[in-house]
Amino acid sequence: MVSKRFTVGVVATAAALTLTVTGLGVPASAEPAGLRTFTVVAEDGVSTDAAIAAIRSAGGTVVSRSDEVGVYQVTTDRADFATKATAAAALIGAAEEKAIGRKPRLDRVEQEHLLAAKAAKGAGKQRGKKLDPLDDKLWGLEMIRADKARTVEPGDRRVTVGVLDTGVDASHPDIAPNFNWALSRNFAPDIPEIDGECEVASCLDPAGTDDGGHGTHVAGTIGAAANGFGLSGVAPKVSLVNLKGGQDSGYFFLNPVVNALLHAGRSGLDVVNMSFYVDPWLYNCTANPADSPEAQAAQRATIRAMKRALTFAHNRGVTLVGALGNNHEDLGDPRTDVSSPNYGDVAPYPREIDNDSCWNLPTEGAHVISVASVGPSGKKADYSNYGTEQTAVAAPGGWFRDGFGTDTFRTDANMILSTYPKKVLQEEGAVDEDGNIVPEAETFVFKECKANGVCGYYTYLQGTSMAAPHASGVAALIVSRYGKQQGRNGYGMAPGLVEQQLLRTAAERACPQPRLVSYANEGRSAEFDAYCDGSPSFNGFYGHGIIDAYAAVTTPLKPRR
Repeated sequence: MVSKRFTVGVVATAAALTLTVTGLGVPASAEPAGLRTFTVVAEDGVSTDAAIAAIRSAGGTVVSRSDEVGVYQVTTDRADFATKATAAAALIGAAEEKAIGRKPRLDRVEQEHLLAAKAAKGAGKQRGKKLDPLDDKLWGLEMIRADKARTVEPGDRRVTVGVLDTGVDASHPDIAPNFNWALSRNFAPDIPEIDGECEVASCLDPAGTDDGGHGTHVAGTIGAAANGFGLSGVAPKVSLVNLKGGQDSGYFFLNPVVNALLHAGRSGLDVVNMSFYVDPWLYNCTANPADSPEAQAAQRATIRAMKRALTFAHNRGVTLVGALGNNHEDLGDPRTDVSSPNYGDVAPYPREIDNDSCWNLPTEGAHVISVASVGPSGKKADYSNYGTEQTAVAAPGGWFRDGFGTDTFRTDANMILSTYPKKVLQEEGAVDEDGNIVPEAETFVFKECKANGVCGYYTYLQGTSMAAPHASGVAALIVSRYGKQQGRNGYGMAPGLVEQQLLRTAAERACPQPRLVSYANEGRSAEFDAYCDGSPSFNGFYGHGIIDAYAAVTTPLKPRR
């Protein structure tokens, strides 16, 4: 699964730094009152004409369509539309895009240091001199030997990495040199009820913006430029493509995600990073008895639509990388889901999760390389999901509580530093209106300025959302190193070969002893206890191992049989 929710709005108790949500609760103006929006998915083999006819018969109007995967965005004023759509033989079901009616909350995993009683103890140890000034804080690059890999292969500009996220701030001076404007798109218009007042009349922000921050952080880890300024990414010379499929508030609805994946496939992107799960269900189940018939149909529609979209992208040369999720559970033996649905009129309710008929998407979807998270010690982060069925590899995702018994315990430097939009930091209260870091945030926010006055901002986050982009960066290096002339873009590499090289060059890491790991020393309850199953070459905590960028670009490809 993925990191969730990465939204703003918290009071940092230790630092007394007040972070606020701005612009929420604004009345909707983009649609007439009473008009609802659904993503409708057609049954296999149903023609476009038949699907549209069924939608109209149920009382809906098609406003956009993705014929390749049988997905339609529909508006309706009919209260019984979902019931009628579910009953139609040509349709699987309808998933509603509905305002939550309650404000998004802080992601308690990714921004844990802001809530911790001992937060902001200091910057931690400094590492050796790197290419860019802040690289000495990037323990993750050192762990996966990306600092050595770039001396062999820093990345190829022809290699394109899609960041399917809340957006990417193309104005950031570490992002701008590698940003691909031609291929970047925004598929997620602002929804005033959850995102705040629209910045532009159409509610569709320009392709080079990020009002959530999460996507810019992910993009920096993948490919921030090595330009003697700020910090650098795993693959500092590849091209970054903004696939905005998430709302500013951190929610990811089915239709924007599907359209982003289709664009990635049509455009010939090489890699797509997915650090999220598709809302509103933590797990999409085919027929969970706790769910209503309409909710069951909506989840079946999500499962089918995501499978089609992921397969479409994979078949067109896209290597798909997903964050495993921050719910500290074995995805092969999931706990009761008490967080779904996470928006809409129905409050979350307990759902027993059947592993054979429920999926966390996209990380458990077709062709996705799922990435678990480790801290600086190499230990599985307490929050990270795991499991032999899902974990492909592990990567640095940060762990604020790493280093128990040492002076690094509960320090910001245990997390992942990356690029972040100035605007979001100002909205969170970490940067003032003049662009200066407030005193309470000086341990976890950094500012670098050029001689011409252009400044970049950086902050710490943690999560499998931060682990996945490390793996996406290594995948991009593999394509850069071993790709061949092919396709309309003139360069690329089969996703199966990219995955094979990524997995076979990962540094094997055996399960800890004892295999049942307690995080009591880190202040966690027994719910966080995790059992590591498997061998040194493959296990539930690390998959095939911790990714190794240097080995990935120096080990010859294994010939296909």
